[in-house]
Formats: sequence, structure tokens, C-alpha cells
Amino acid sequence: MSLSDLGKRLLVGRKLRSTQLGQTLLPKRIALPVFASDALSSVAYAPDEILLTLSLAGMAGFAFSWPIAIAVAVVMLVVVASYRQNVHAYPSGGGDYEVATVNLGRNAGTTVASALLVDYVLTVAVSVSSGVQNAKSALPFIDGYEGWIAAGAVVLLMAMNLRGVKESGTLFAIPTYCFMIGIIGMVVVGLVRILIMGEPVRAHSAQYEVVGDPAFTSFTGLMMVVLLARAFSSGSAALTGVEAISNGVPAFRKPKSKNAATTLLLLGVIAVSMLLGVITLANLTGLRLIDPGHSFYTLNGERVDIIEETAIGQLARAIFSGFPFGFYFVVAATMIILFLAANTAFNGFPVLGSILARDGYLPRQLHTRGDRLAYSNGIIVLATLAIILILAFDADVTSLIQLYVVGVFVSFTVSQTGMVRHWSRELKSETRPDVRRRMQRSRVINCIGLTMTGTVLIIVLVSKFLQGAYIAIIAMAVLFVLMKLIRRHYDAVARETALVPGEAKTLPSRVHAIVLVSKLHKPTARALAFAKASRPSTLEAITVDVDSDETKRLVQAWDEAGIEIPLKVVASPYREVTNPILDYVKTIRSESPRDVVTVFIPEYVVGHWWEQILHNQSALRLKARLLFTPGVMVTSVPYLLASSDVAERRYARSDQQGARRRR
Repeated sequence: MSLSDLGKRLLVGRKLRSTQLGQTLLPKRIALPVFASDALSSVAYAPDEILLTLSLAGMAGFAFSWPIAIAVAVVMLVVVASYRQNVHAYPSGGGDYEVATVNLGRNAGTTVASALLVDYVLTVAVSVSSGVQNAKSALPFIDGYEGWIAAGAVVLLMAMNLRGVKESGTLFAIPTYCFMIGIIGMVVVGLVRILIMGEPVRAHSAQYEVVGDPAFTSFTGLMMVVLLARAFSSGSAALTGVEAISNGVPAFRKPKSKNAATTLLLLGVIAVSMLLGVITLANLTGLRLIDPGHSFYTLNGERVDIIEETAIGQLARAIFSGFPFGFYFVVAATMIILFLAANTAFNGFPVLGSILARDGYLPRQLHTRGDRLAYSNGIIVLATLAIILILAFDADVTSLIQLYVVGVFVSFTVSQTGMVRHWSRELKSETRPDVRRRMQRSRVINCIGLTMTGTVLIIVLVSKFLQGAYIAIIAMAVLFVLMKLIRRHYDAVARETALVPGEAKTLPSRVHAIVLVSKLHKPTARALAFAKASRPSTLEAITVDVDSDETKRLVQAWDEAGIEIPLKVVASPYREVTNPILDYVKTIRSESPRDVVTVFIPEYVVGHWWEQILHNQSALRLKARLLFTPGVMVTSVPYLLASSDVAERRYARSDQQGARRRR
């Protein structure tokens, strides 16, 4: 095994055969952390974004945190109920893309796909960046290095996902369940201490007053509506990731649709409970957050600057005062789950990319699975794009969150529209009363989902457009156009390469074979023998006269060797090799357009990468040019140098080890 192969095996594990795909399917207990970690982890930053936005109105704004949280929870439950219909109707894994394409047409499907792809990239960037921000509560020394730490975390996640869905899910299950236990435990302990035991539990920021943005000083009328809309749209980040389960149905164990629907229900109940619990504790403990640059803290009328902690960090510190383990457990679990929340995107993006590649909207390389049965190319592309975004925004969650949510609500709205049309079409042909009642109930659920997600989409677009949502919209538009161009290219290639009836039986008039000769040695002799064995109609050897003395010696040696194949010398006044050969080949083609010209090129086979630099360069350049010449075939005739044994033994050892592992 080579050093590079050894590194890859250590990184991603042993190869898996295609027949082992069933072994990678997920039970519900693993599927929940794999596909729902994004929505669950939003509990760590959605409350922050609600409170940060409301701080623009000063102290008066915080009173609206719980109505906004309830509104977000209602929307989430409606979306979960709607997507439970999706996974039953379309269990193939296409999710929103398939629903939109089948029911609304290709343009609608491509729109959904572009929105989801952008949102998946943002999911990774926001989740990992938020994890780094939460880590500062316990590790303040990372301040100033957030971008690079977040980029490193994405690389680590990429490596874990390259090992395969089941292995990455097992690795992520424990931290996800720890996060749920930590948050739910914190909520229960907090409510018991405050409501039952009557203890005065106060967050650290409760001692400060908050002065808001002067633009929102008058928190009434239109300004109140605008700010509440912004806070609601920021809190709607809690809904991202819900659609990932509909894209990942094929990864569930049978019965796939039922297990996916059950996982969706668990996701909705747990996420809503945790979100409402955190917001409730924030109100009971007087927790406040500010948006630096727009609002600030004051104490006794004087402005103060403090190191800002996240809502989870402040609540854990206040509720578990005197019990440091509880605080560090919650902060650590939150930090880890935010990193791992990106795993939802690492499972959704590659699957969707594979489906789009299958349909011709993305490069074909994204369609195939790697040797661990994961869509490796899609995983690497997602990680690369997320790292670029993280470094561009320096892992600033508040900036990144403005780009967020738009894409997912575009896909929600279009998907629900498609589902309403799906049930309406099915009802036209269905006659069984019990099935019709089930379909009508599903249509009502999807109609409610369409109304609600469409309303939220409008709110998000209006309230967030100038804050950064326009960047996400531009990215979706660019991706939409790019996917249409890729599809147009594949369609054009398919038309161009389609076989005309009877064309497969058409034979060329003659085959004109040419052997390229630089000197008379064993590689040349092998190329001549191979060319003769192919029995062409015409066979000749040619050499390019770049040095007259060497050419004379070659001609003399050719005659002395008694080689029956004629050697033709092609003049090259400017000492070029490639162009004279191209001109000669084109001349043959122009004289006999129905002939096929086969060019035999002797090549060295070497065992070390640095030897490749020293040999075959002229052959590579010539082959690259000949490939663009119609009616010309290029045949490489390999000659193995002694060093090639090194590579042969290396590959043989690799094959033997692979065979042993398969046994």
C-alpha cells in the first residue's frame, strides 16, 4: 500500500463493496442525530437572534420574545406535519426537488434545488461559526481566531463524513443526545428553582439596562411591525434542517417512509420544547443581549462594555451556579452540537447533488459514491464552499444569519405548492373512500403549510433583503443559471453523440497507420510490431527533422536494420515537433476524408512521479493536439522501464490487502 493510500484508509476507513450498502442504513435512534441535528441545534442560536434583534427597541423589545418564539414553534410544527406527507408520497430521496419537478415542472425543481444547495452551505457556515462563538464562553483565548478555528472544524467534519453515513451518525449520536439532555435538564432545573422553589435566579446581563437603536426609539406602529418581522425571520432559522429528512429517506431502514415520518415528529416535538424552554428561562431570569453597533448596555445610566455571552451560556451559568459541572456540560454539549449540526448538510447536500447530477444539472462526478459508499465528491465540494464563506465573513454569526433562512423557505413554499397539486391530481383518479379521506386530510395539511411558509417567506424577504438576504438570492439565481447551462450542455452532447440507425455498421474505407519515431530503440520496435499486428491498409513511420545530423544517423540506422516499413522524414524549419506532425496528418485526412488515421506513439512507463517529468512530455502535448483532429485515433504503445516494477509491486500489494479485507 502506498503512503497516500495508507493515509486515505486511516482517514476514511476500509473500502466497502456495493453489496454492503444495506449495512449503512440507519435506525431511528441514529437517524435522529444524523438528520435532525441542524434543527435541534438551532435552539443554541435562534433565541440569541430573536433577543439581539429585539434589543434594537431597548428594554421594551424583550417583552415580545415569547410571542415570537410561540409563532416560530407553530410554524415549525406545521412544517413538520407537512413534510410527514412528503416522505410518504415521495420516499425516493429527491425531497423538495422531486416534489417540485414532478408537480410543477423542471424550472420549479431547479429553483428549489438552487435554494437548498445554497442553504446547505450556509447551514455549515452558520452552525460551525455559532459553535465557535459559544466556545468562547469557556475558552475566551480563541477570540480573534474564530474564522480559522471554524474552518478547521469543517475539515474535521468532512473527514468524519467521508467515512460513511452510518459511522458518522454513530459518532454524532452521543453528542446530540448529550445536548438534548443538557438543554432539557437546564430548563427543568431552572423552572423548578424559579417557579417551585421560588429562588431569585438572575442572568448576568439582568443587572443592565439596554439602550436601543435611535431608529426604533418609538417602538410603535410601522417601526414595531418592521422590528418584530425581523426578529421573527431571524428566529425562523430554527426551521432549517427540517427538509433534510425528506432528502434522506433512502438512508433509513425499512419501512423507510414510516421511520422517516416518526423521526420528523420526534424532531418537531423536541426542538419546539427546547426552544420554548430557553425563551421562557430567558424571560424569567431577565436575560438580555445586545447587537453591537446598534444597541448597548448601561448601568446606573452609564454605558458599559462587557464580554458578551450567548443566551445558553448565561442561562447555564445562572441556573447551575454552585454546580460548575452542569455549566461546562451544557456549554460543551452546545459547542459540539453546533459543530455537528453541519452534519445535516453533509448528509443532505451530497444526496441532492447526486440526484441533480443524475438528471444532468450538476457534473456527473457528483452522482457516484466513493469507496466508503458515501457521496465523497459532494462532501468535499460542500466543505470547500463552507470554508470560503466562513473565512469571508470571519465566522460572524450575526452577518451570516442574514443570508440564512431565505433558501429554505423558498424550498418549503414551492414544495408545499407541489404537494397540494399532487394530492389534487391523485384525488381525481382515486375512488376508495378511506384513501380519499386520507388524501384530503393530507391536502389540507399541505395547504396550511403552503399558506404559512409562503407568509414567512414574504416576511423574510421584506425584513432581511437589505440586511444581506440579497446575497443569498443572487447566489441562488447564479446557481440556477449555471445548472440550466450544465443541463443544456449535457443535452447537446447527447444529441451530438446519438447513434444514427445503421451507423454502427459503417466501416472506414482504409486505415492509414503512422508510427512516430524519435530514435531507433526498443520502444520504437515495439510500436512498429504493434502497428503491423493491427493490419492497417497503409503503414509508415515518420520522424521530424529538428536536427539534421541526428536525422541522418537515424535514417542510416533504419536502412542498416533492414526494417521493411518506410521511414518518412518531415521537415521542420523552426525545429518544432508537434505542428509538422499535425500538418502531415491533416494532409492525409484531406486527401482521403473517408480514411481513418491511426497514430502510434511509443511511451515510457515509469515508477516514480519525478520520472514522468523527465519523459513523455512531447508525447503528451502531441496527443492533446491530435485528439482535436477529426478522423484520427491515437494509440499509446507502452514500454516498461525497470523503475516501473516499483509501481507494479506497490499496486500488487494494495490489491492483495484489499482481497484479504474482502475475505
